[in-house]
Amino acid sequence: MGLKADRWIRYMAQQHGMITPFVPEQVRSNVISYGLSSYGYDIRIADEFRIFTPNPYNTVVDPKAMDERSMIVFQGERCIIPPNSFALGRTVEYFRMPPDTLGIVMGKSTYARCGLVLNVTPLEPAWEGYVTLEISNTTPLPAVIYANEGIGQVLFFQGDEVCEVNYAQRKGKYQGQTGVTLPRVD
Repeated sequence: MGLKADRWIRYMAQQHGMITPFVPEQVRSNVISYGLSSYGYDIRIADEFRIFTPNPYNTVVDPKAMDERSMIVFQGERCIIPPNSFALGRTVEYFRMPPDTLGIVMGKSTYARCGLVLNVTPLEPAWEGYVTLEISNTTPLPAVIYANEGIGQVLFFQGDEVCEVNYAQRKGKYQGQTGVTLPRVD
């Protein structure tokens, strides 16, 4: 990375729009932390969710044909995920990944210690958009996540050179996503 990791992230966010909005320091006071960290960036979850719930339609979760009746659309500051279920959300931050950089989204230990798991998600070189997040409640109890607070961390890995074909060049199906995006098959 040439620059120290936190300086490189700050430079790429402020000069090249890699993360918008960008918070240049850790915000920690009475919230689950978010903002720039030592080797990554702690992302926030927005206030829009799709929550999977027991449904009377006997729908099947199918990545090729998602039946939206299996979930409810919810907007609010606190999202309650039913026991042994999950919710989809999106980041507050919009990402524009450089063509020589891969990001990996990982969960925060604060939520993991409560049985809430954030799916590991790659941000491929030259991908851009809001990140759709998958949060699983592995407990037998309802669990709360807080909108506009930290939910995970992005770790950045810069390659020695640009990859031959990046996400934008291959016209990836999630390029430019703006909201909570359901699975797609090309």
